Amino acid sequence: MARKERVQKTNAMRELERGGVDYKAITFEEPEVMGRSDLGVQIAHMLGYDPAQGFKTLVCEAPRGGHVVCCIPSAAELDLKKAAVAAGEKSLSLMHVRDLEATTGYVRGGCSPVGMKRQFPTLIDETAQLFDHIFISGGRRGLTLEVEPEPLASFVGATFADVCREAE
Repeated sequence: MARKERVQKTNAMRELERGGVDYKAITFEEPEVMGRSDLGVQIAHMLGYDPAQGFKTLVCEAPRGGHVVCCIPSAAELDLKKAAVAAGEKSLSLMHVRDLEATTGYVRGGCSPVGMKRQFPTLIDETAQLFDHIFISGGRRGLTLEVEPEPLASFVGATFADVCREAE
């Protein structure tokens, strides 16, 4: 269940405030799961929002060493080919989790598209535009931020694009 308490600010929260982007912080106890693949869906159900509104943040690497951040619905899978085209790259691969914190400042399960060590090119799956609000990581495990997709995209310089695999 969501806890109502004073939340210690994260880089993501400070950056959104600095940019004048409204958000609502929601803390929660992370559910026990066998694997992490359905964690976002479990959190959505636990907090009472549509799982399609929950977005996970994945960091990709380009062949020449650049990085691209992709925000996709929690239950979806990233299509690396579509993401590469949208980012103007020849190809992309997912960053190894061991490199995540050193590159972004965030740990797995707490990676936010806002407040990374450096601002990387960012893609947000176009389905975010279907909602008044979406939920992204707040910059640590157990914290989610409810934000409007357009102001978020504008603030981080993101592009909305179709970057998810089709359901088979």
